[in-house]
Amino acid sequence: MLPWDGDLAGRLDRHTVTSALLRGNPLGDPHERPLWVYVPPGYDDGDERYPAVYVIQGYTGHLSMWANRTPFRQPFVETADAVFADGAPGCVVVYVDAWTAYGGSQFVDSPGTGRYHSYLCDEIVPWVDEHYRTIPDRESRAIAGKSSGGFGAMITPMLRPDLFGALATHAGDSLYELCYVPDFGKAVRALRGYGGDIHEWWADFRSRPAFTSPDDPTLLQLLGVSACFSAGPDGTPELPFDPATGVLRPQVWQRWLDWDPVRMVPSRASAVSSWRAVWIDAGTSDEYFLDVGAEAFHAEIVTAGLPADRIHFELFEAGHAAIDYRYPLSLAWLAGKLAR
Repeated sequence: MLPWDGDLAGRLDRHTVTSALLRGNPLGDPHERPLWVYVPPGYDDGDERYPAVYVIQGYTGHLSMWANRTPFRQPFVETADAVFADGAPGCVVVYVDAWTAYGGSQFVDSPGTGRYHSYLCDEIVPWVDEHYRTIPDRESRAIAGKSSGGFGAMITPMLRPDLFGALATHAGDSLYELCYVPDFGKAVRALRGYGGDIHEWWADFRSRPAFTSPDDPTLLQLLGVSACFSAGPDGTPELPFDPATGVLRPQVWQRWLDWDPVRMVPSRASAVSSWRAVWIDAGTSDEYFLDVGAEAFHAEIVTAGLPADRIHFELFEAGHAAIDYRYPLSLAWLAGKLAR
């Protein structure tokens, strides 16, 4: 595997999009955002329209990381290109930026971070349809991601079935009593050095090189997800547990549970049963038990009435990390399922 950039059979365009919805967001993050759009081989040779697959990141992931090259592996930009170079039906692939100062937005609208769900659905999708020869229809539009991106891929078609009719979720955040609660005790221990105040930790984190404490990843995720799921009216993140005792705060924790994809499905069964194609996978040793969450989400969408022949469900031997080789598999599958 060559350790430098390879040529693409298609083309990757890099844009900057100005967002009215992100202007003046609570964290002061930029409202001008990068957007990458890939077009497949043959796009420039005719006037054919293509389905679109939107790709979103996991927590602390940002747009330029899609081009990161690790030893003996190609970045997803290249493996996605290979999907179409090898003969899969062509798709426009859209890489969306939803970074925040806390490391992510969970792709939801929140007073703690900003209107990232609306930004994706009401600004980015129309922009892409205007500037590229997509098929502007839910039956020809999918969204895909891993971890927090997998969460976004699960909830976005539930909230906007008019826009997205298909999805792929790789180890997507779900079944929150298993994937999040184990970190609450770790956070209590870590916050003892900060008087139980996660905002004091945040000030310390910002004053030194990031991730120089082993507790940083846990605390960053809990602060950031609290900003997304349980921010107060003034935008201040509220933890779903007492930082001194670890005891759950029922009202705040319920706000998190309301965003659990497993729990969201029953009230959105009509949208779920209308989906055209769903890919679900996770590693059997996932450290956040997202393989169990995948099982639970799969069971719920079947109960909601989604036919089995529209679902690809798979567990494979792996943990949570280094599963980027799964992304082109779901992309090729979706490319064959979307309407043309």
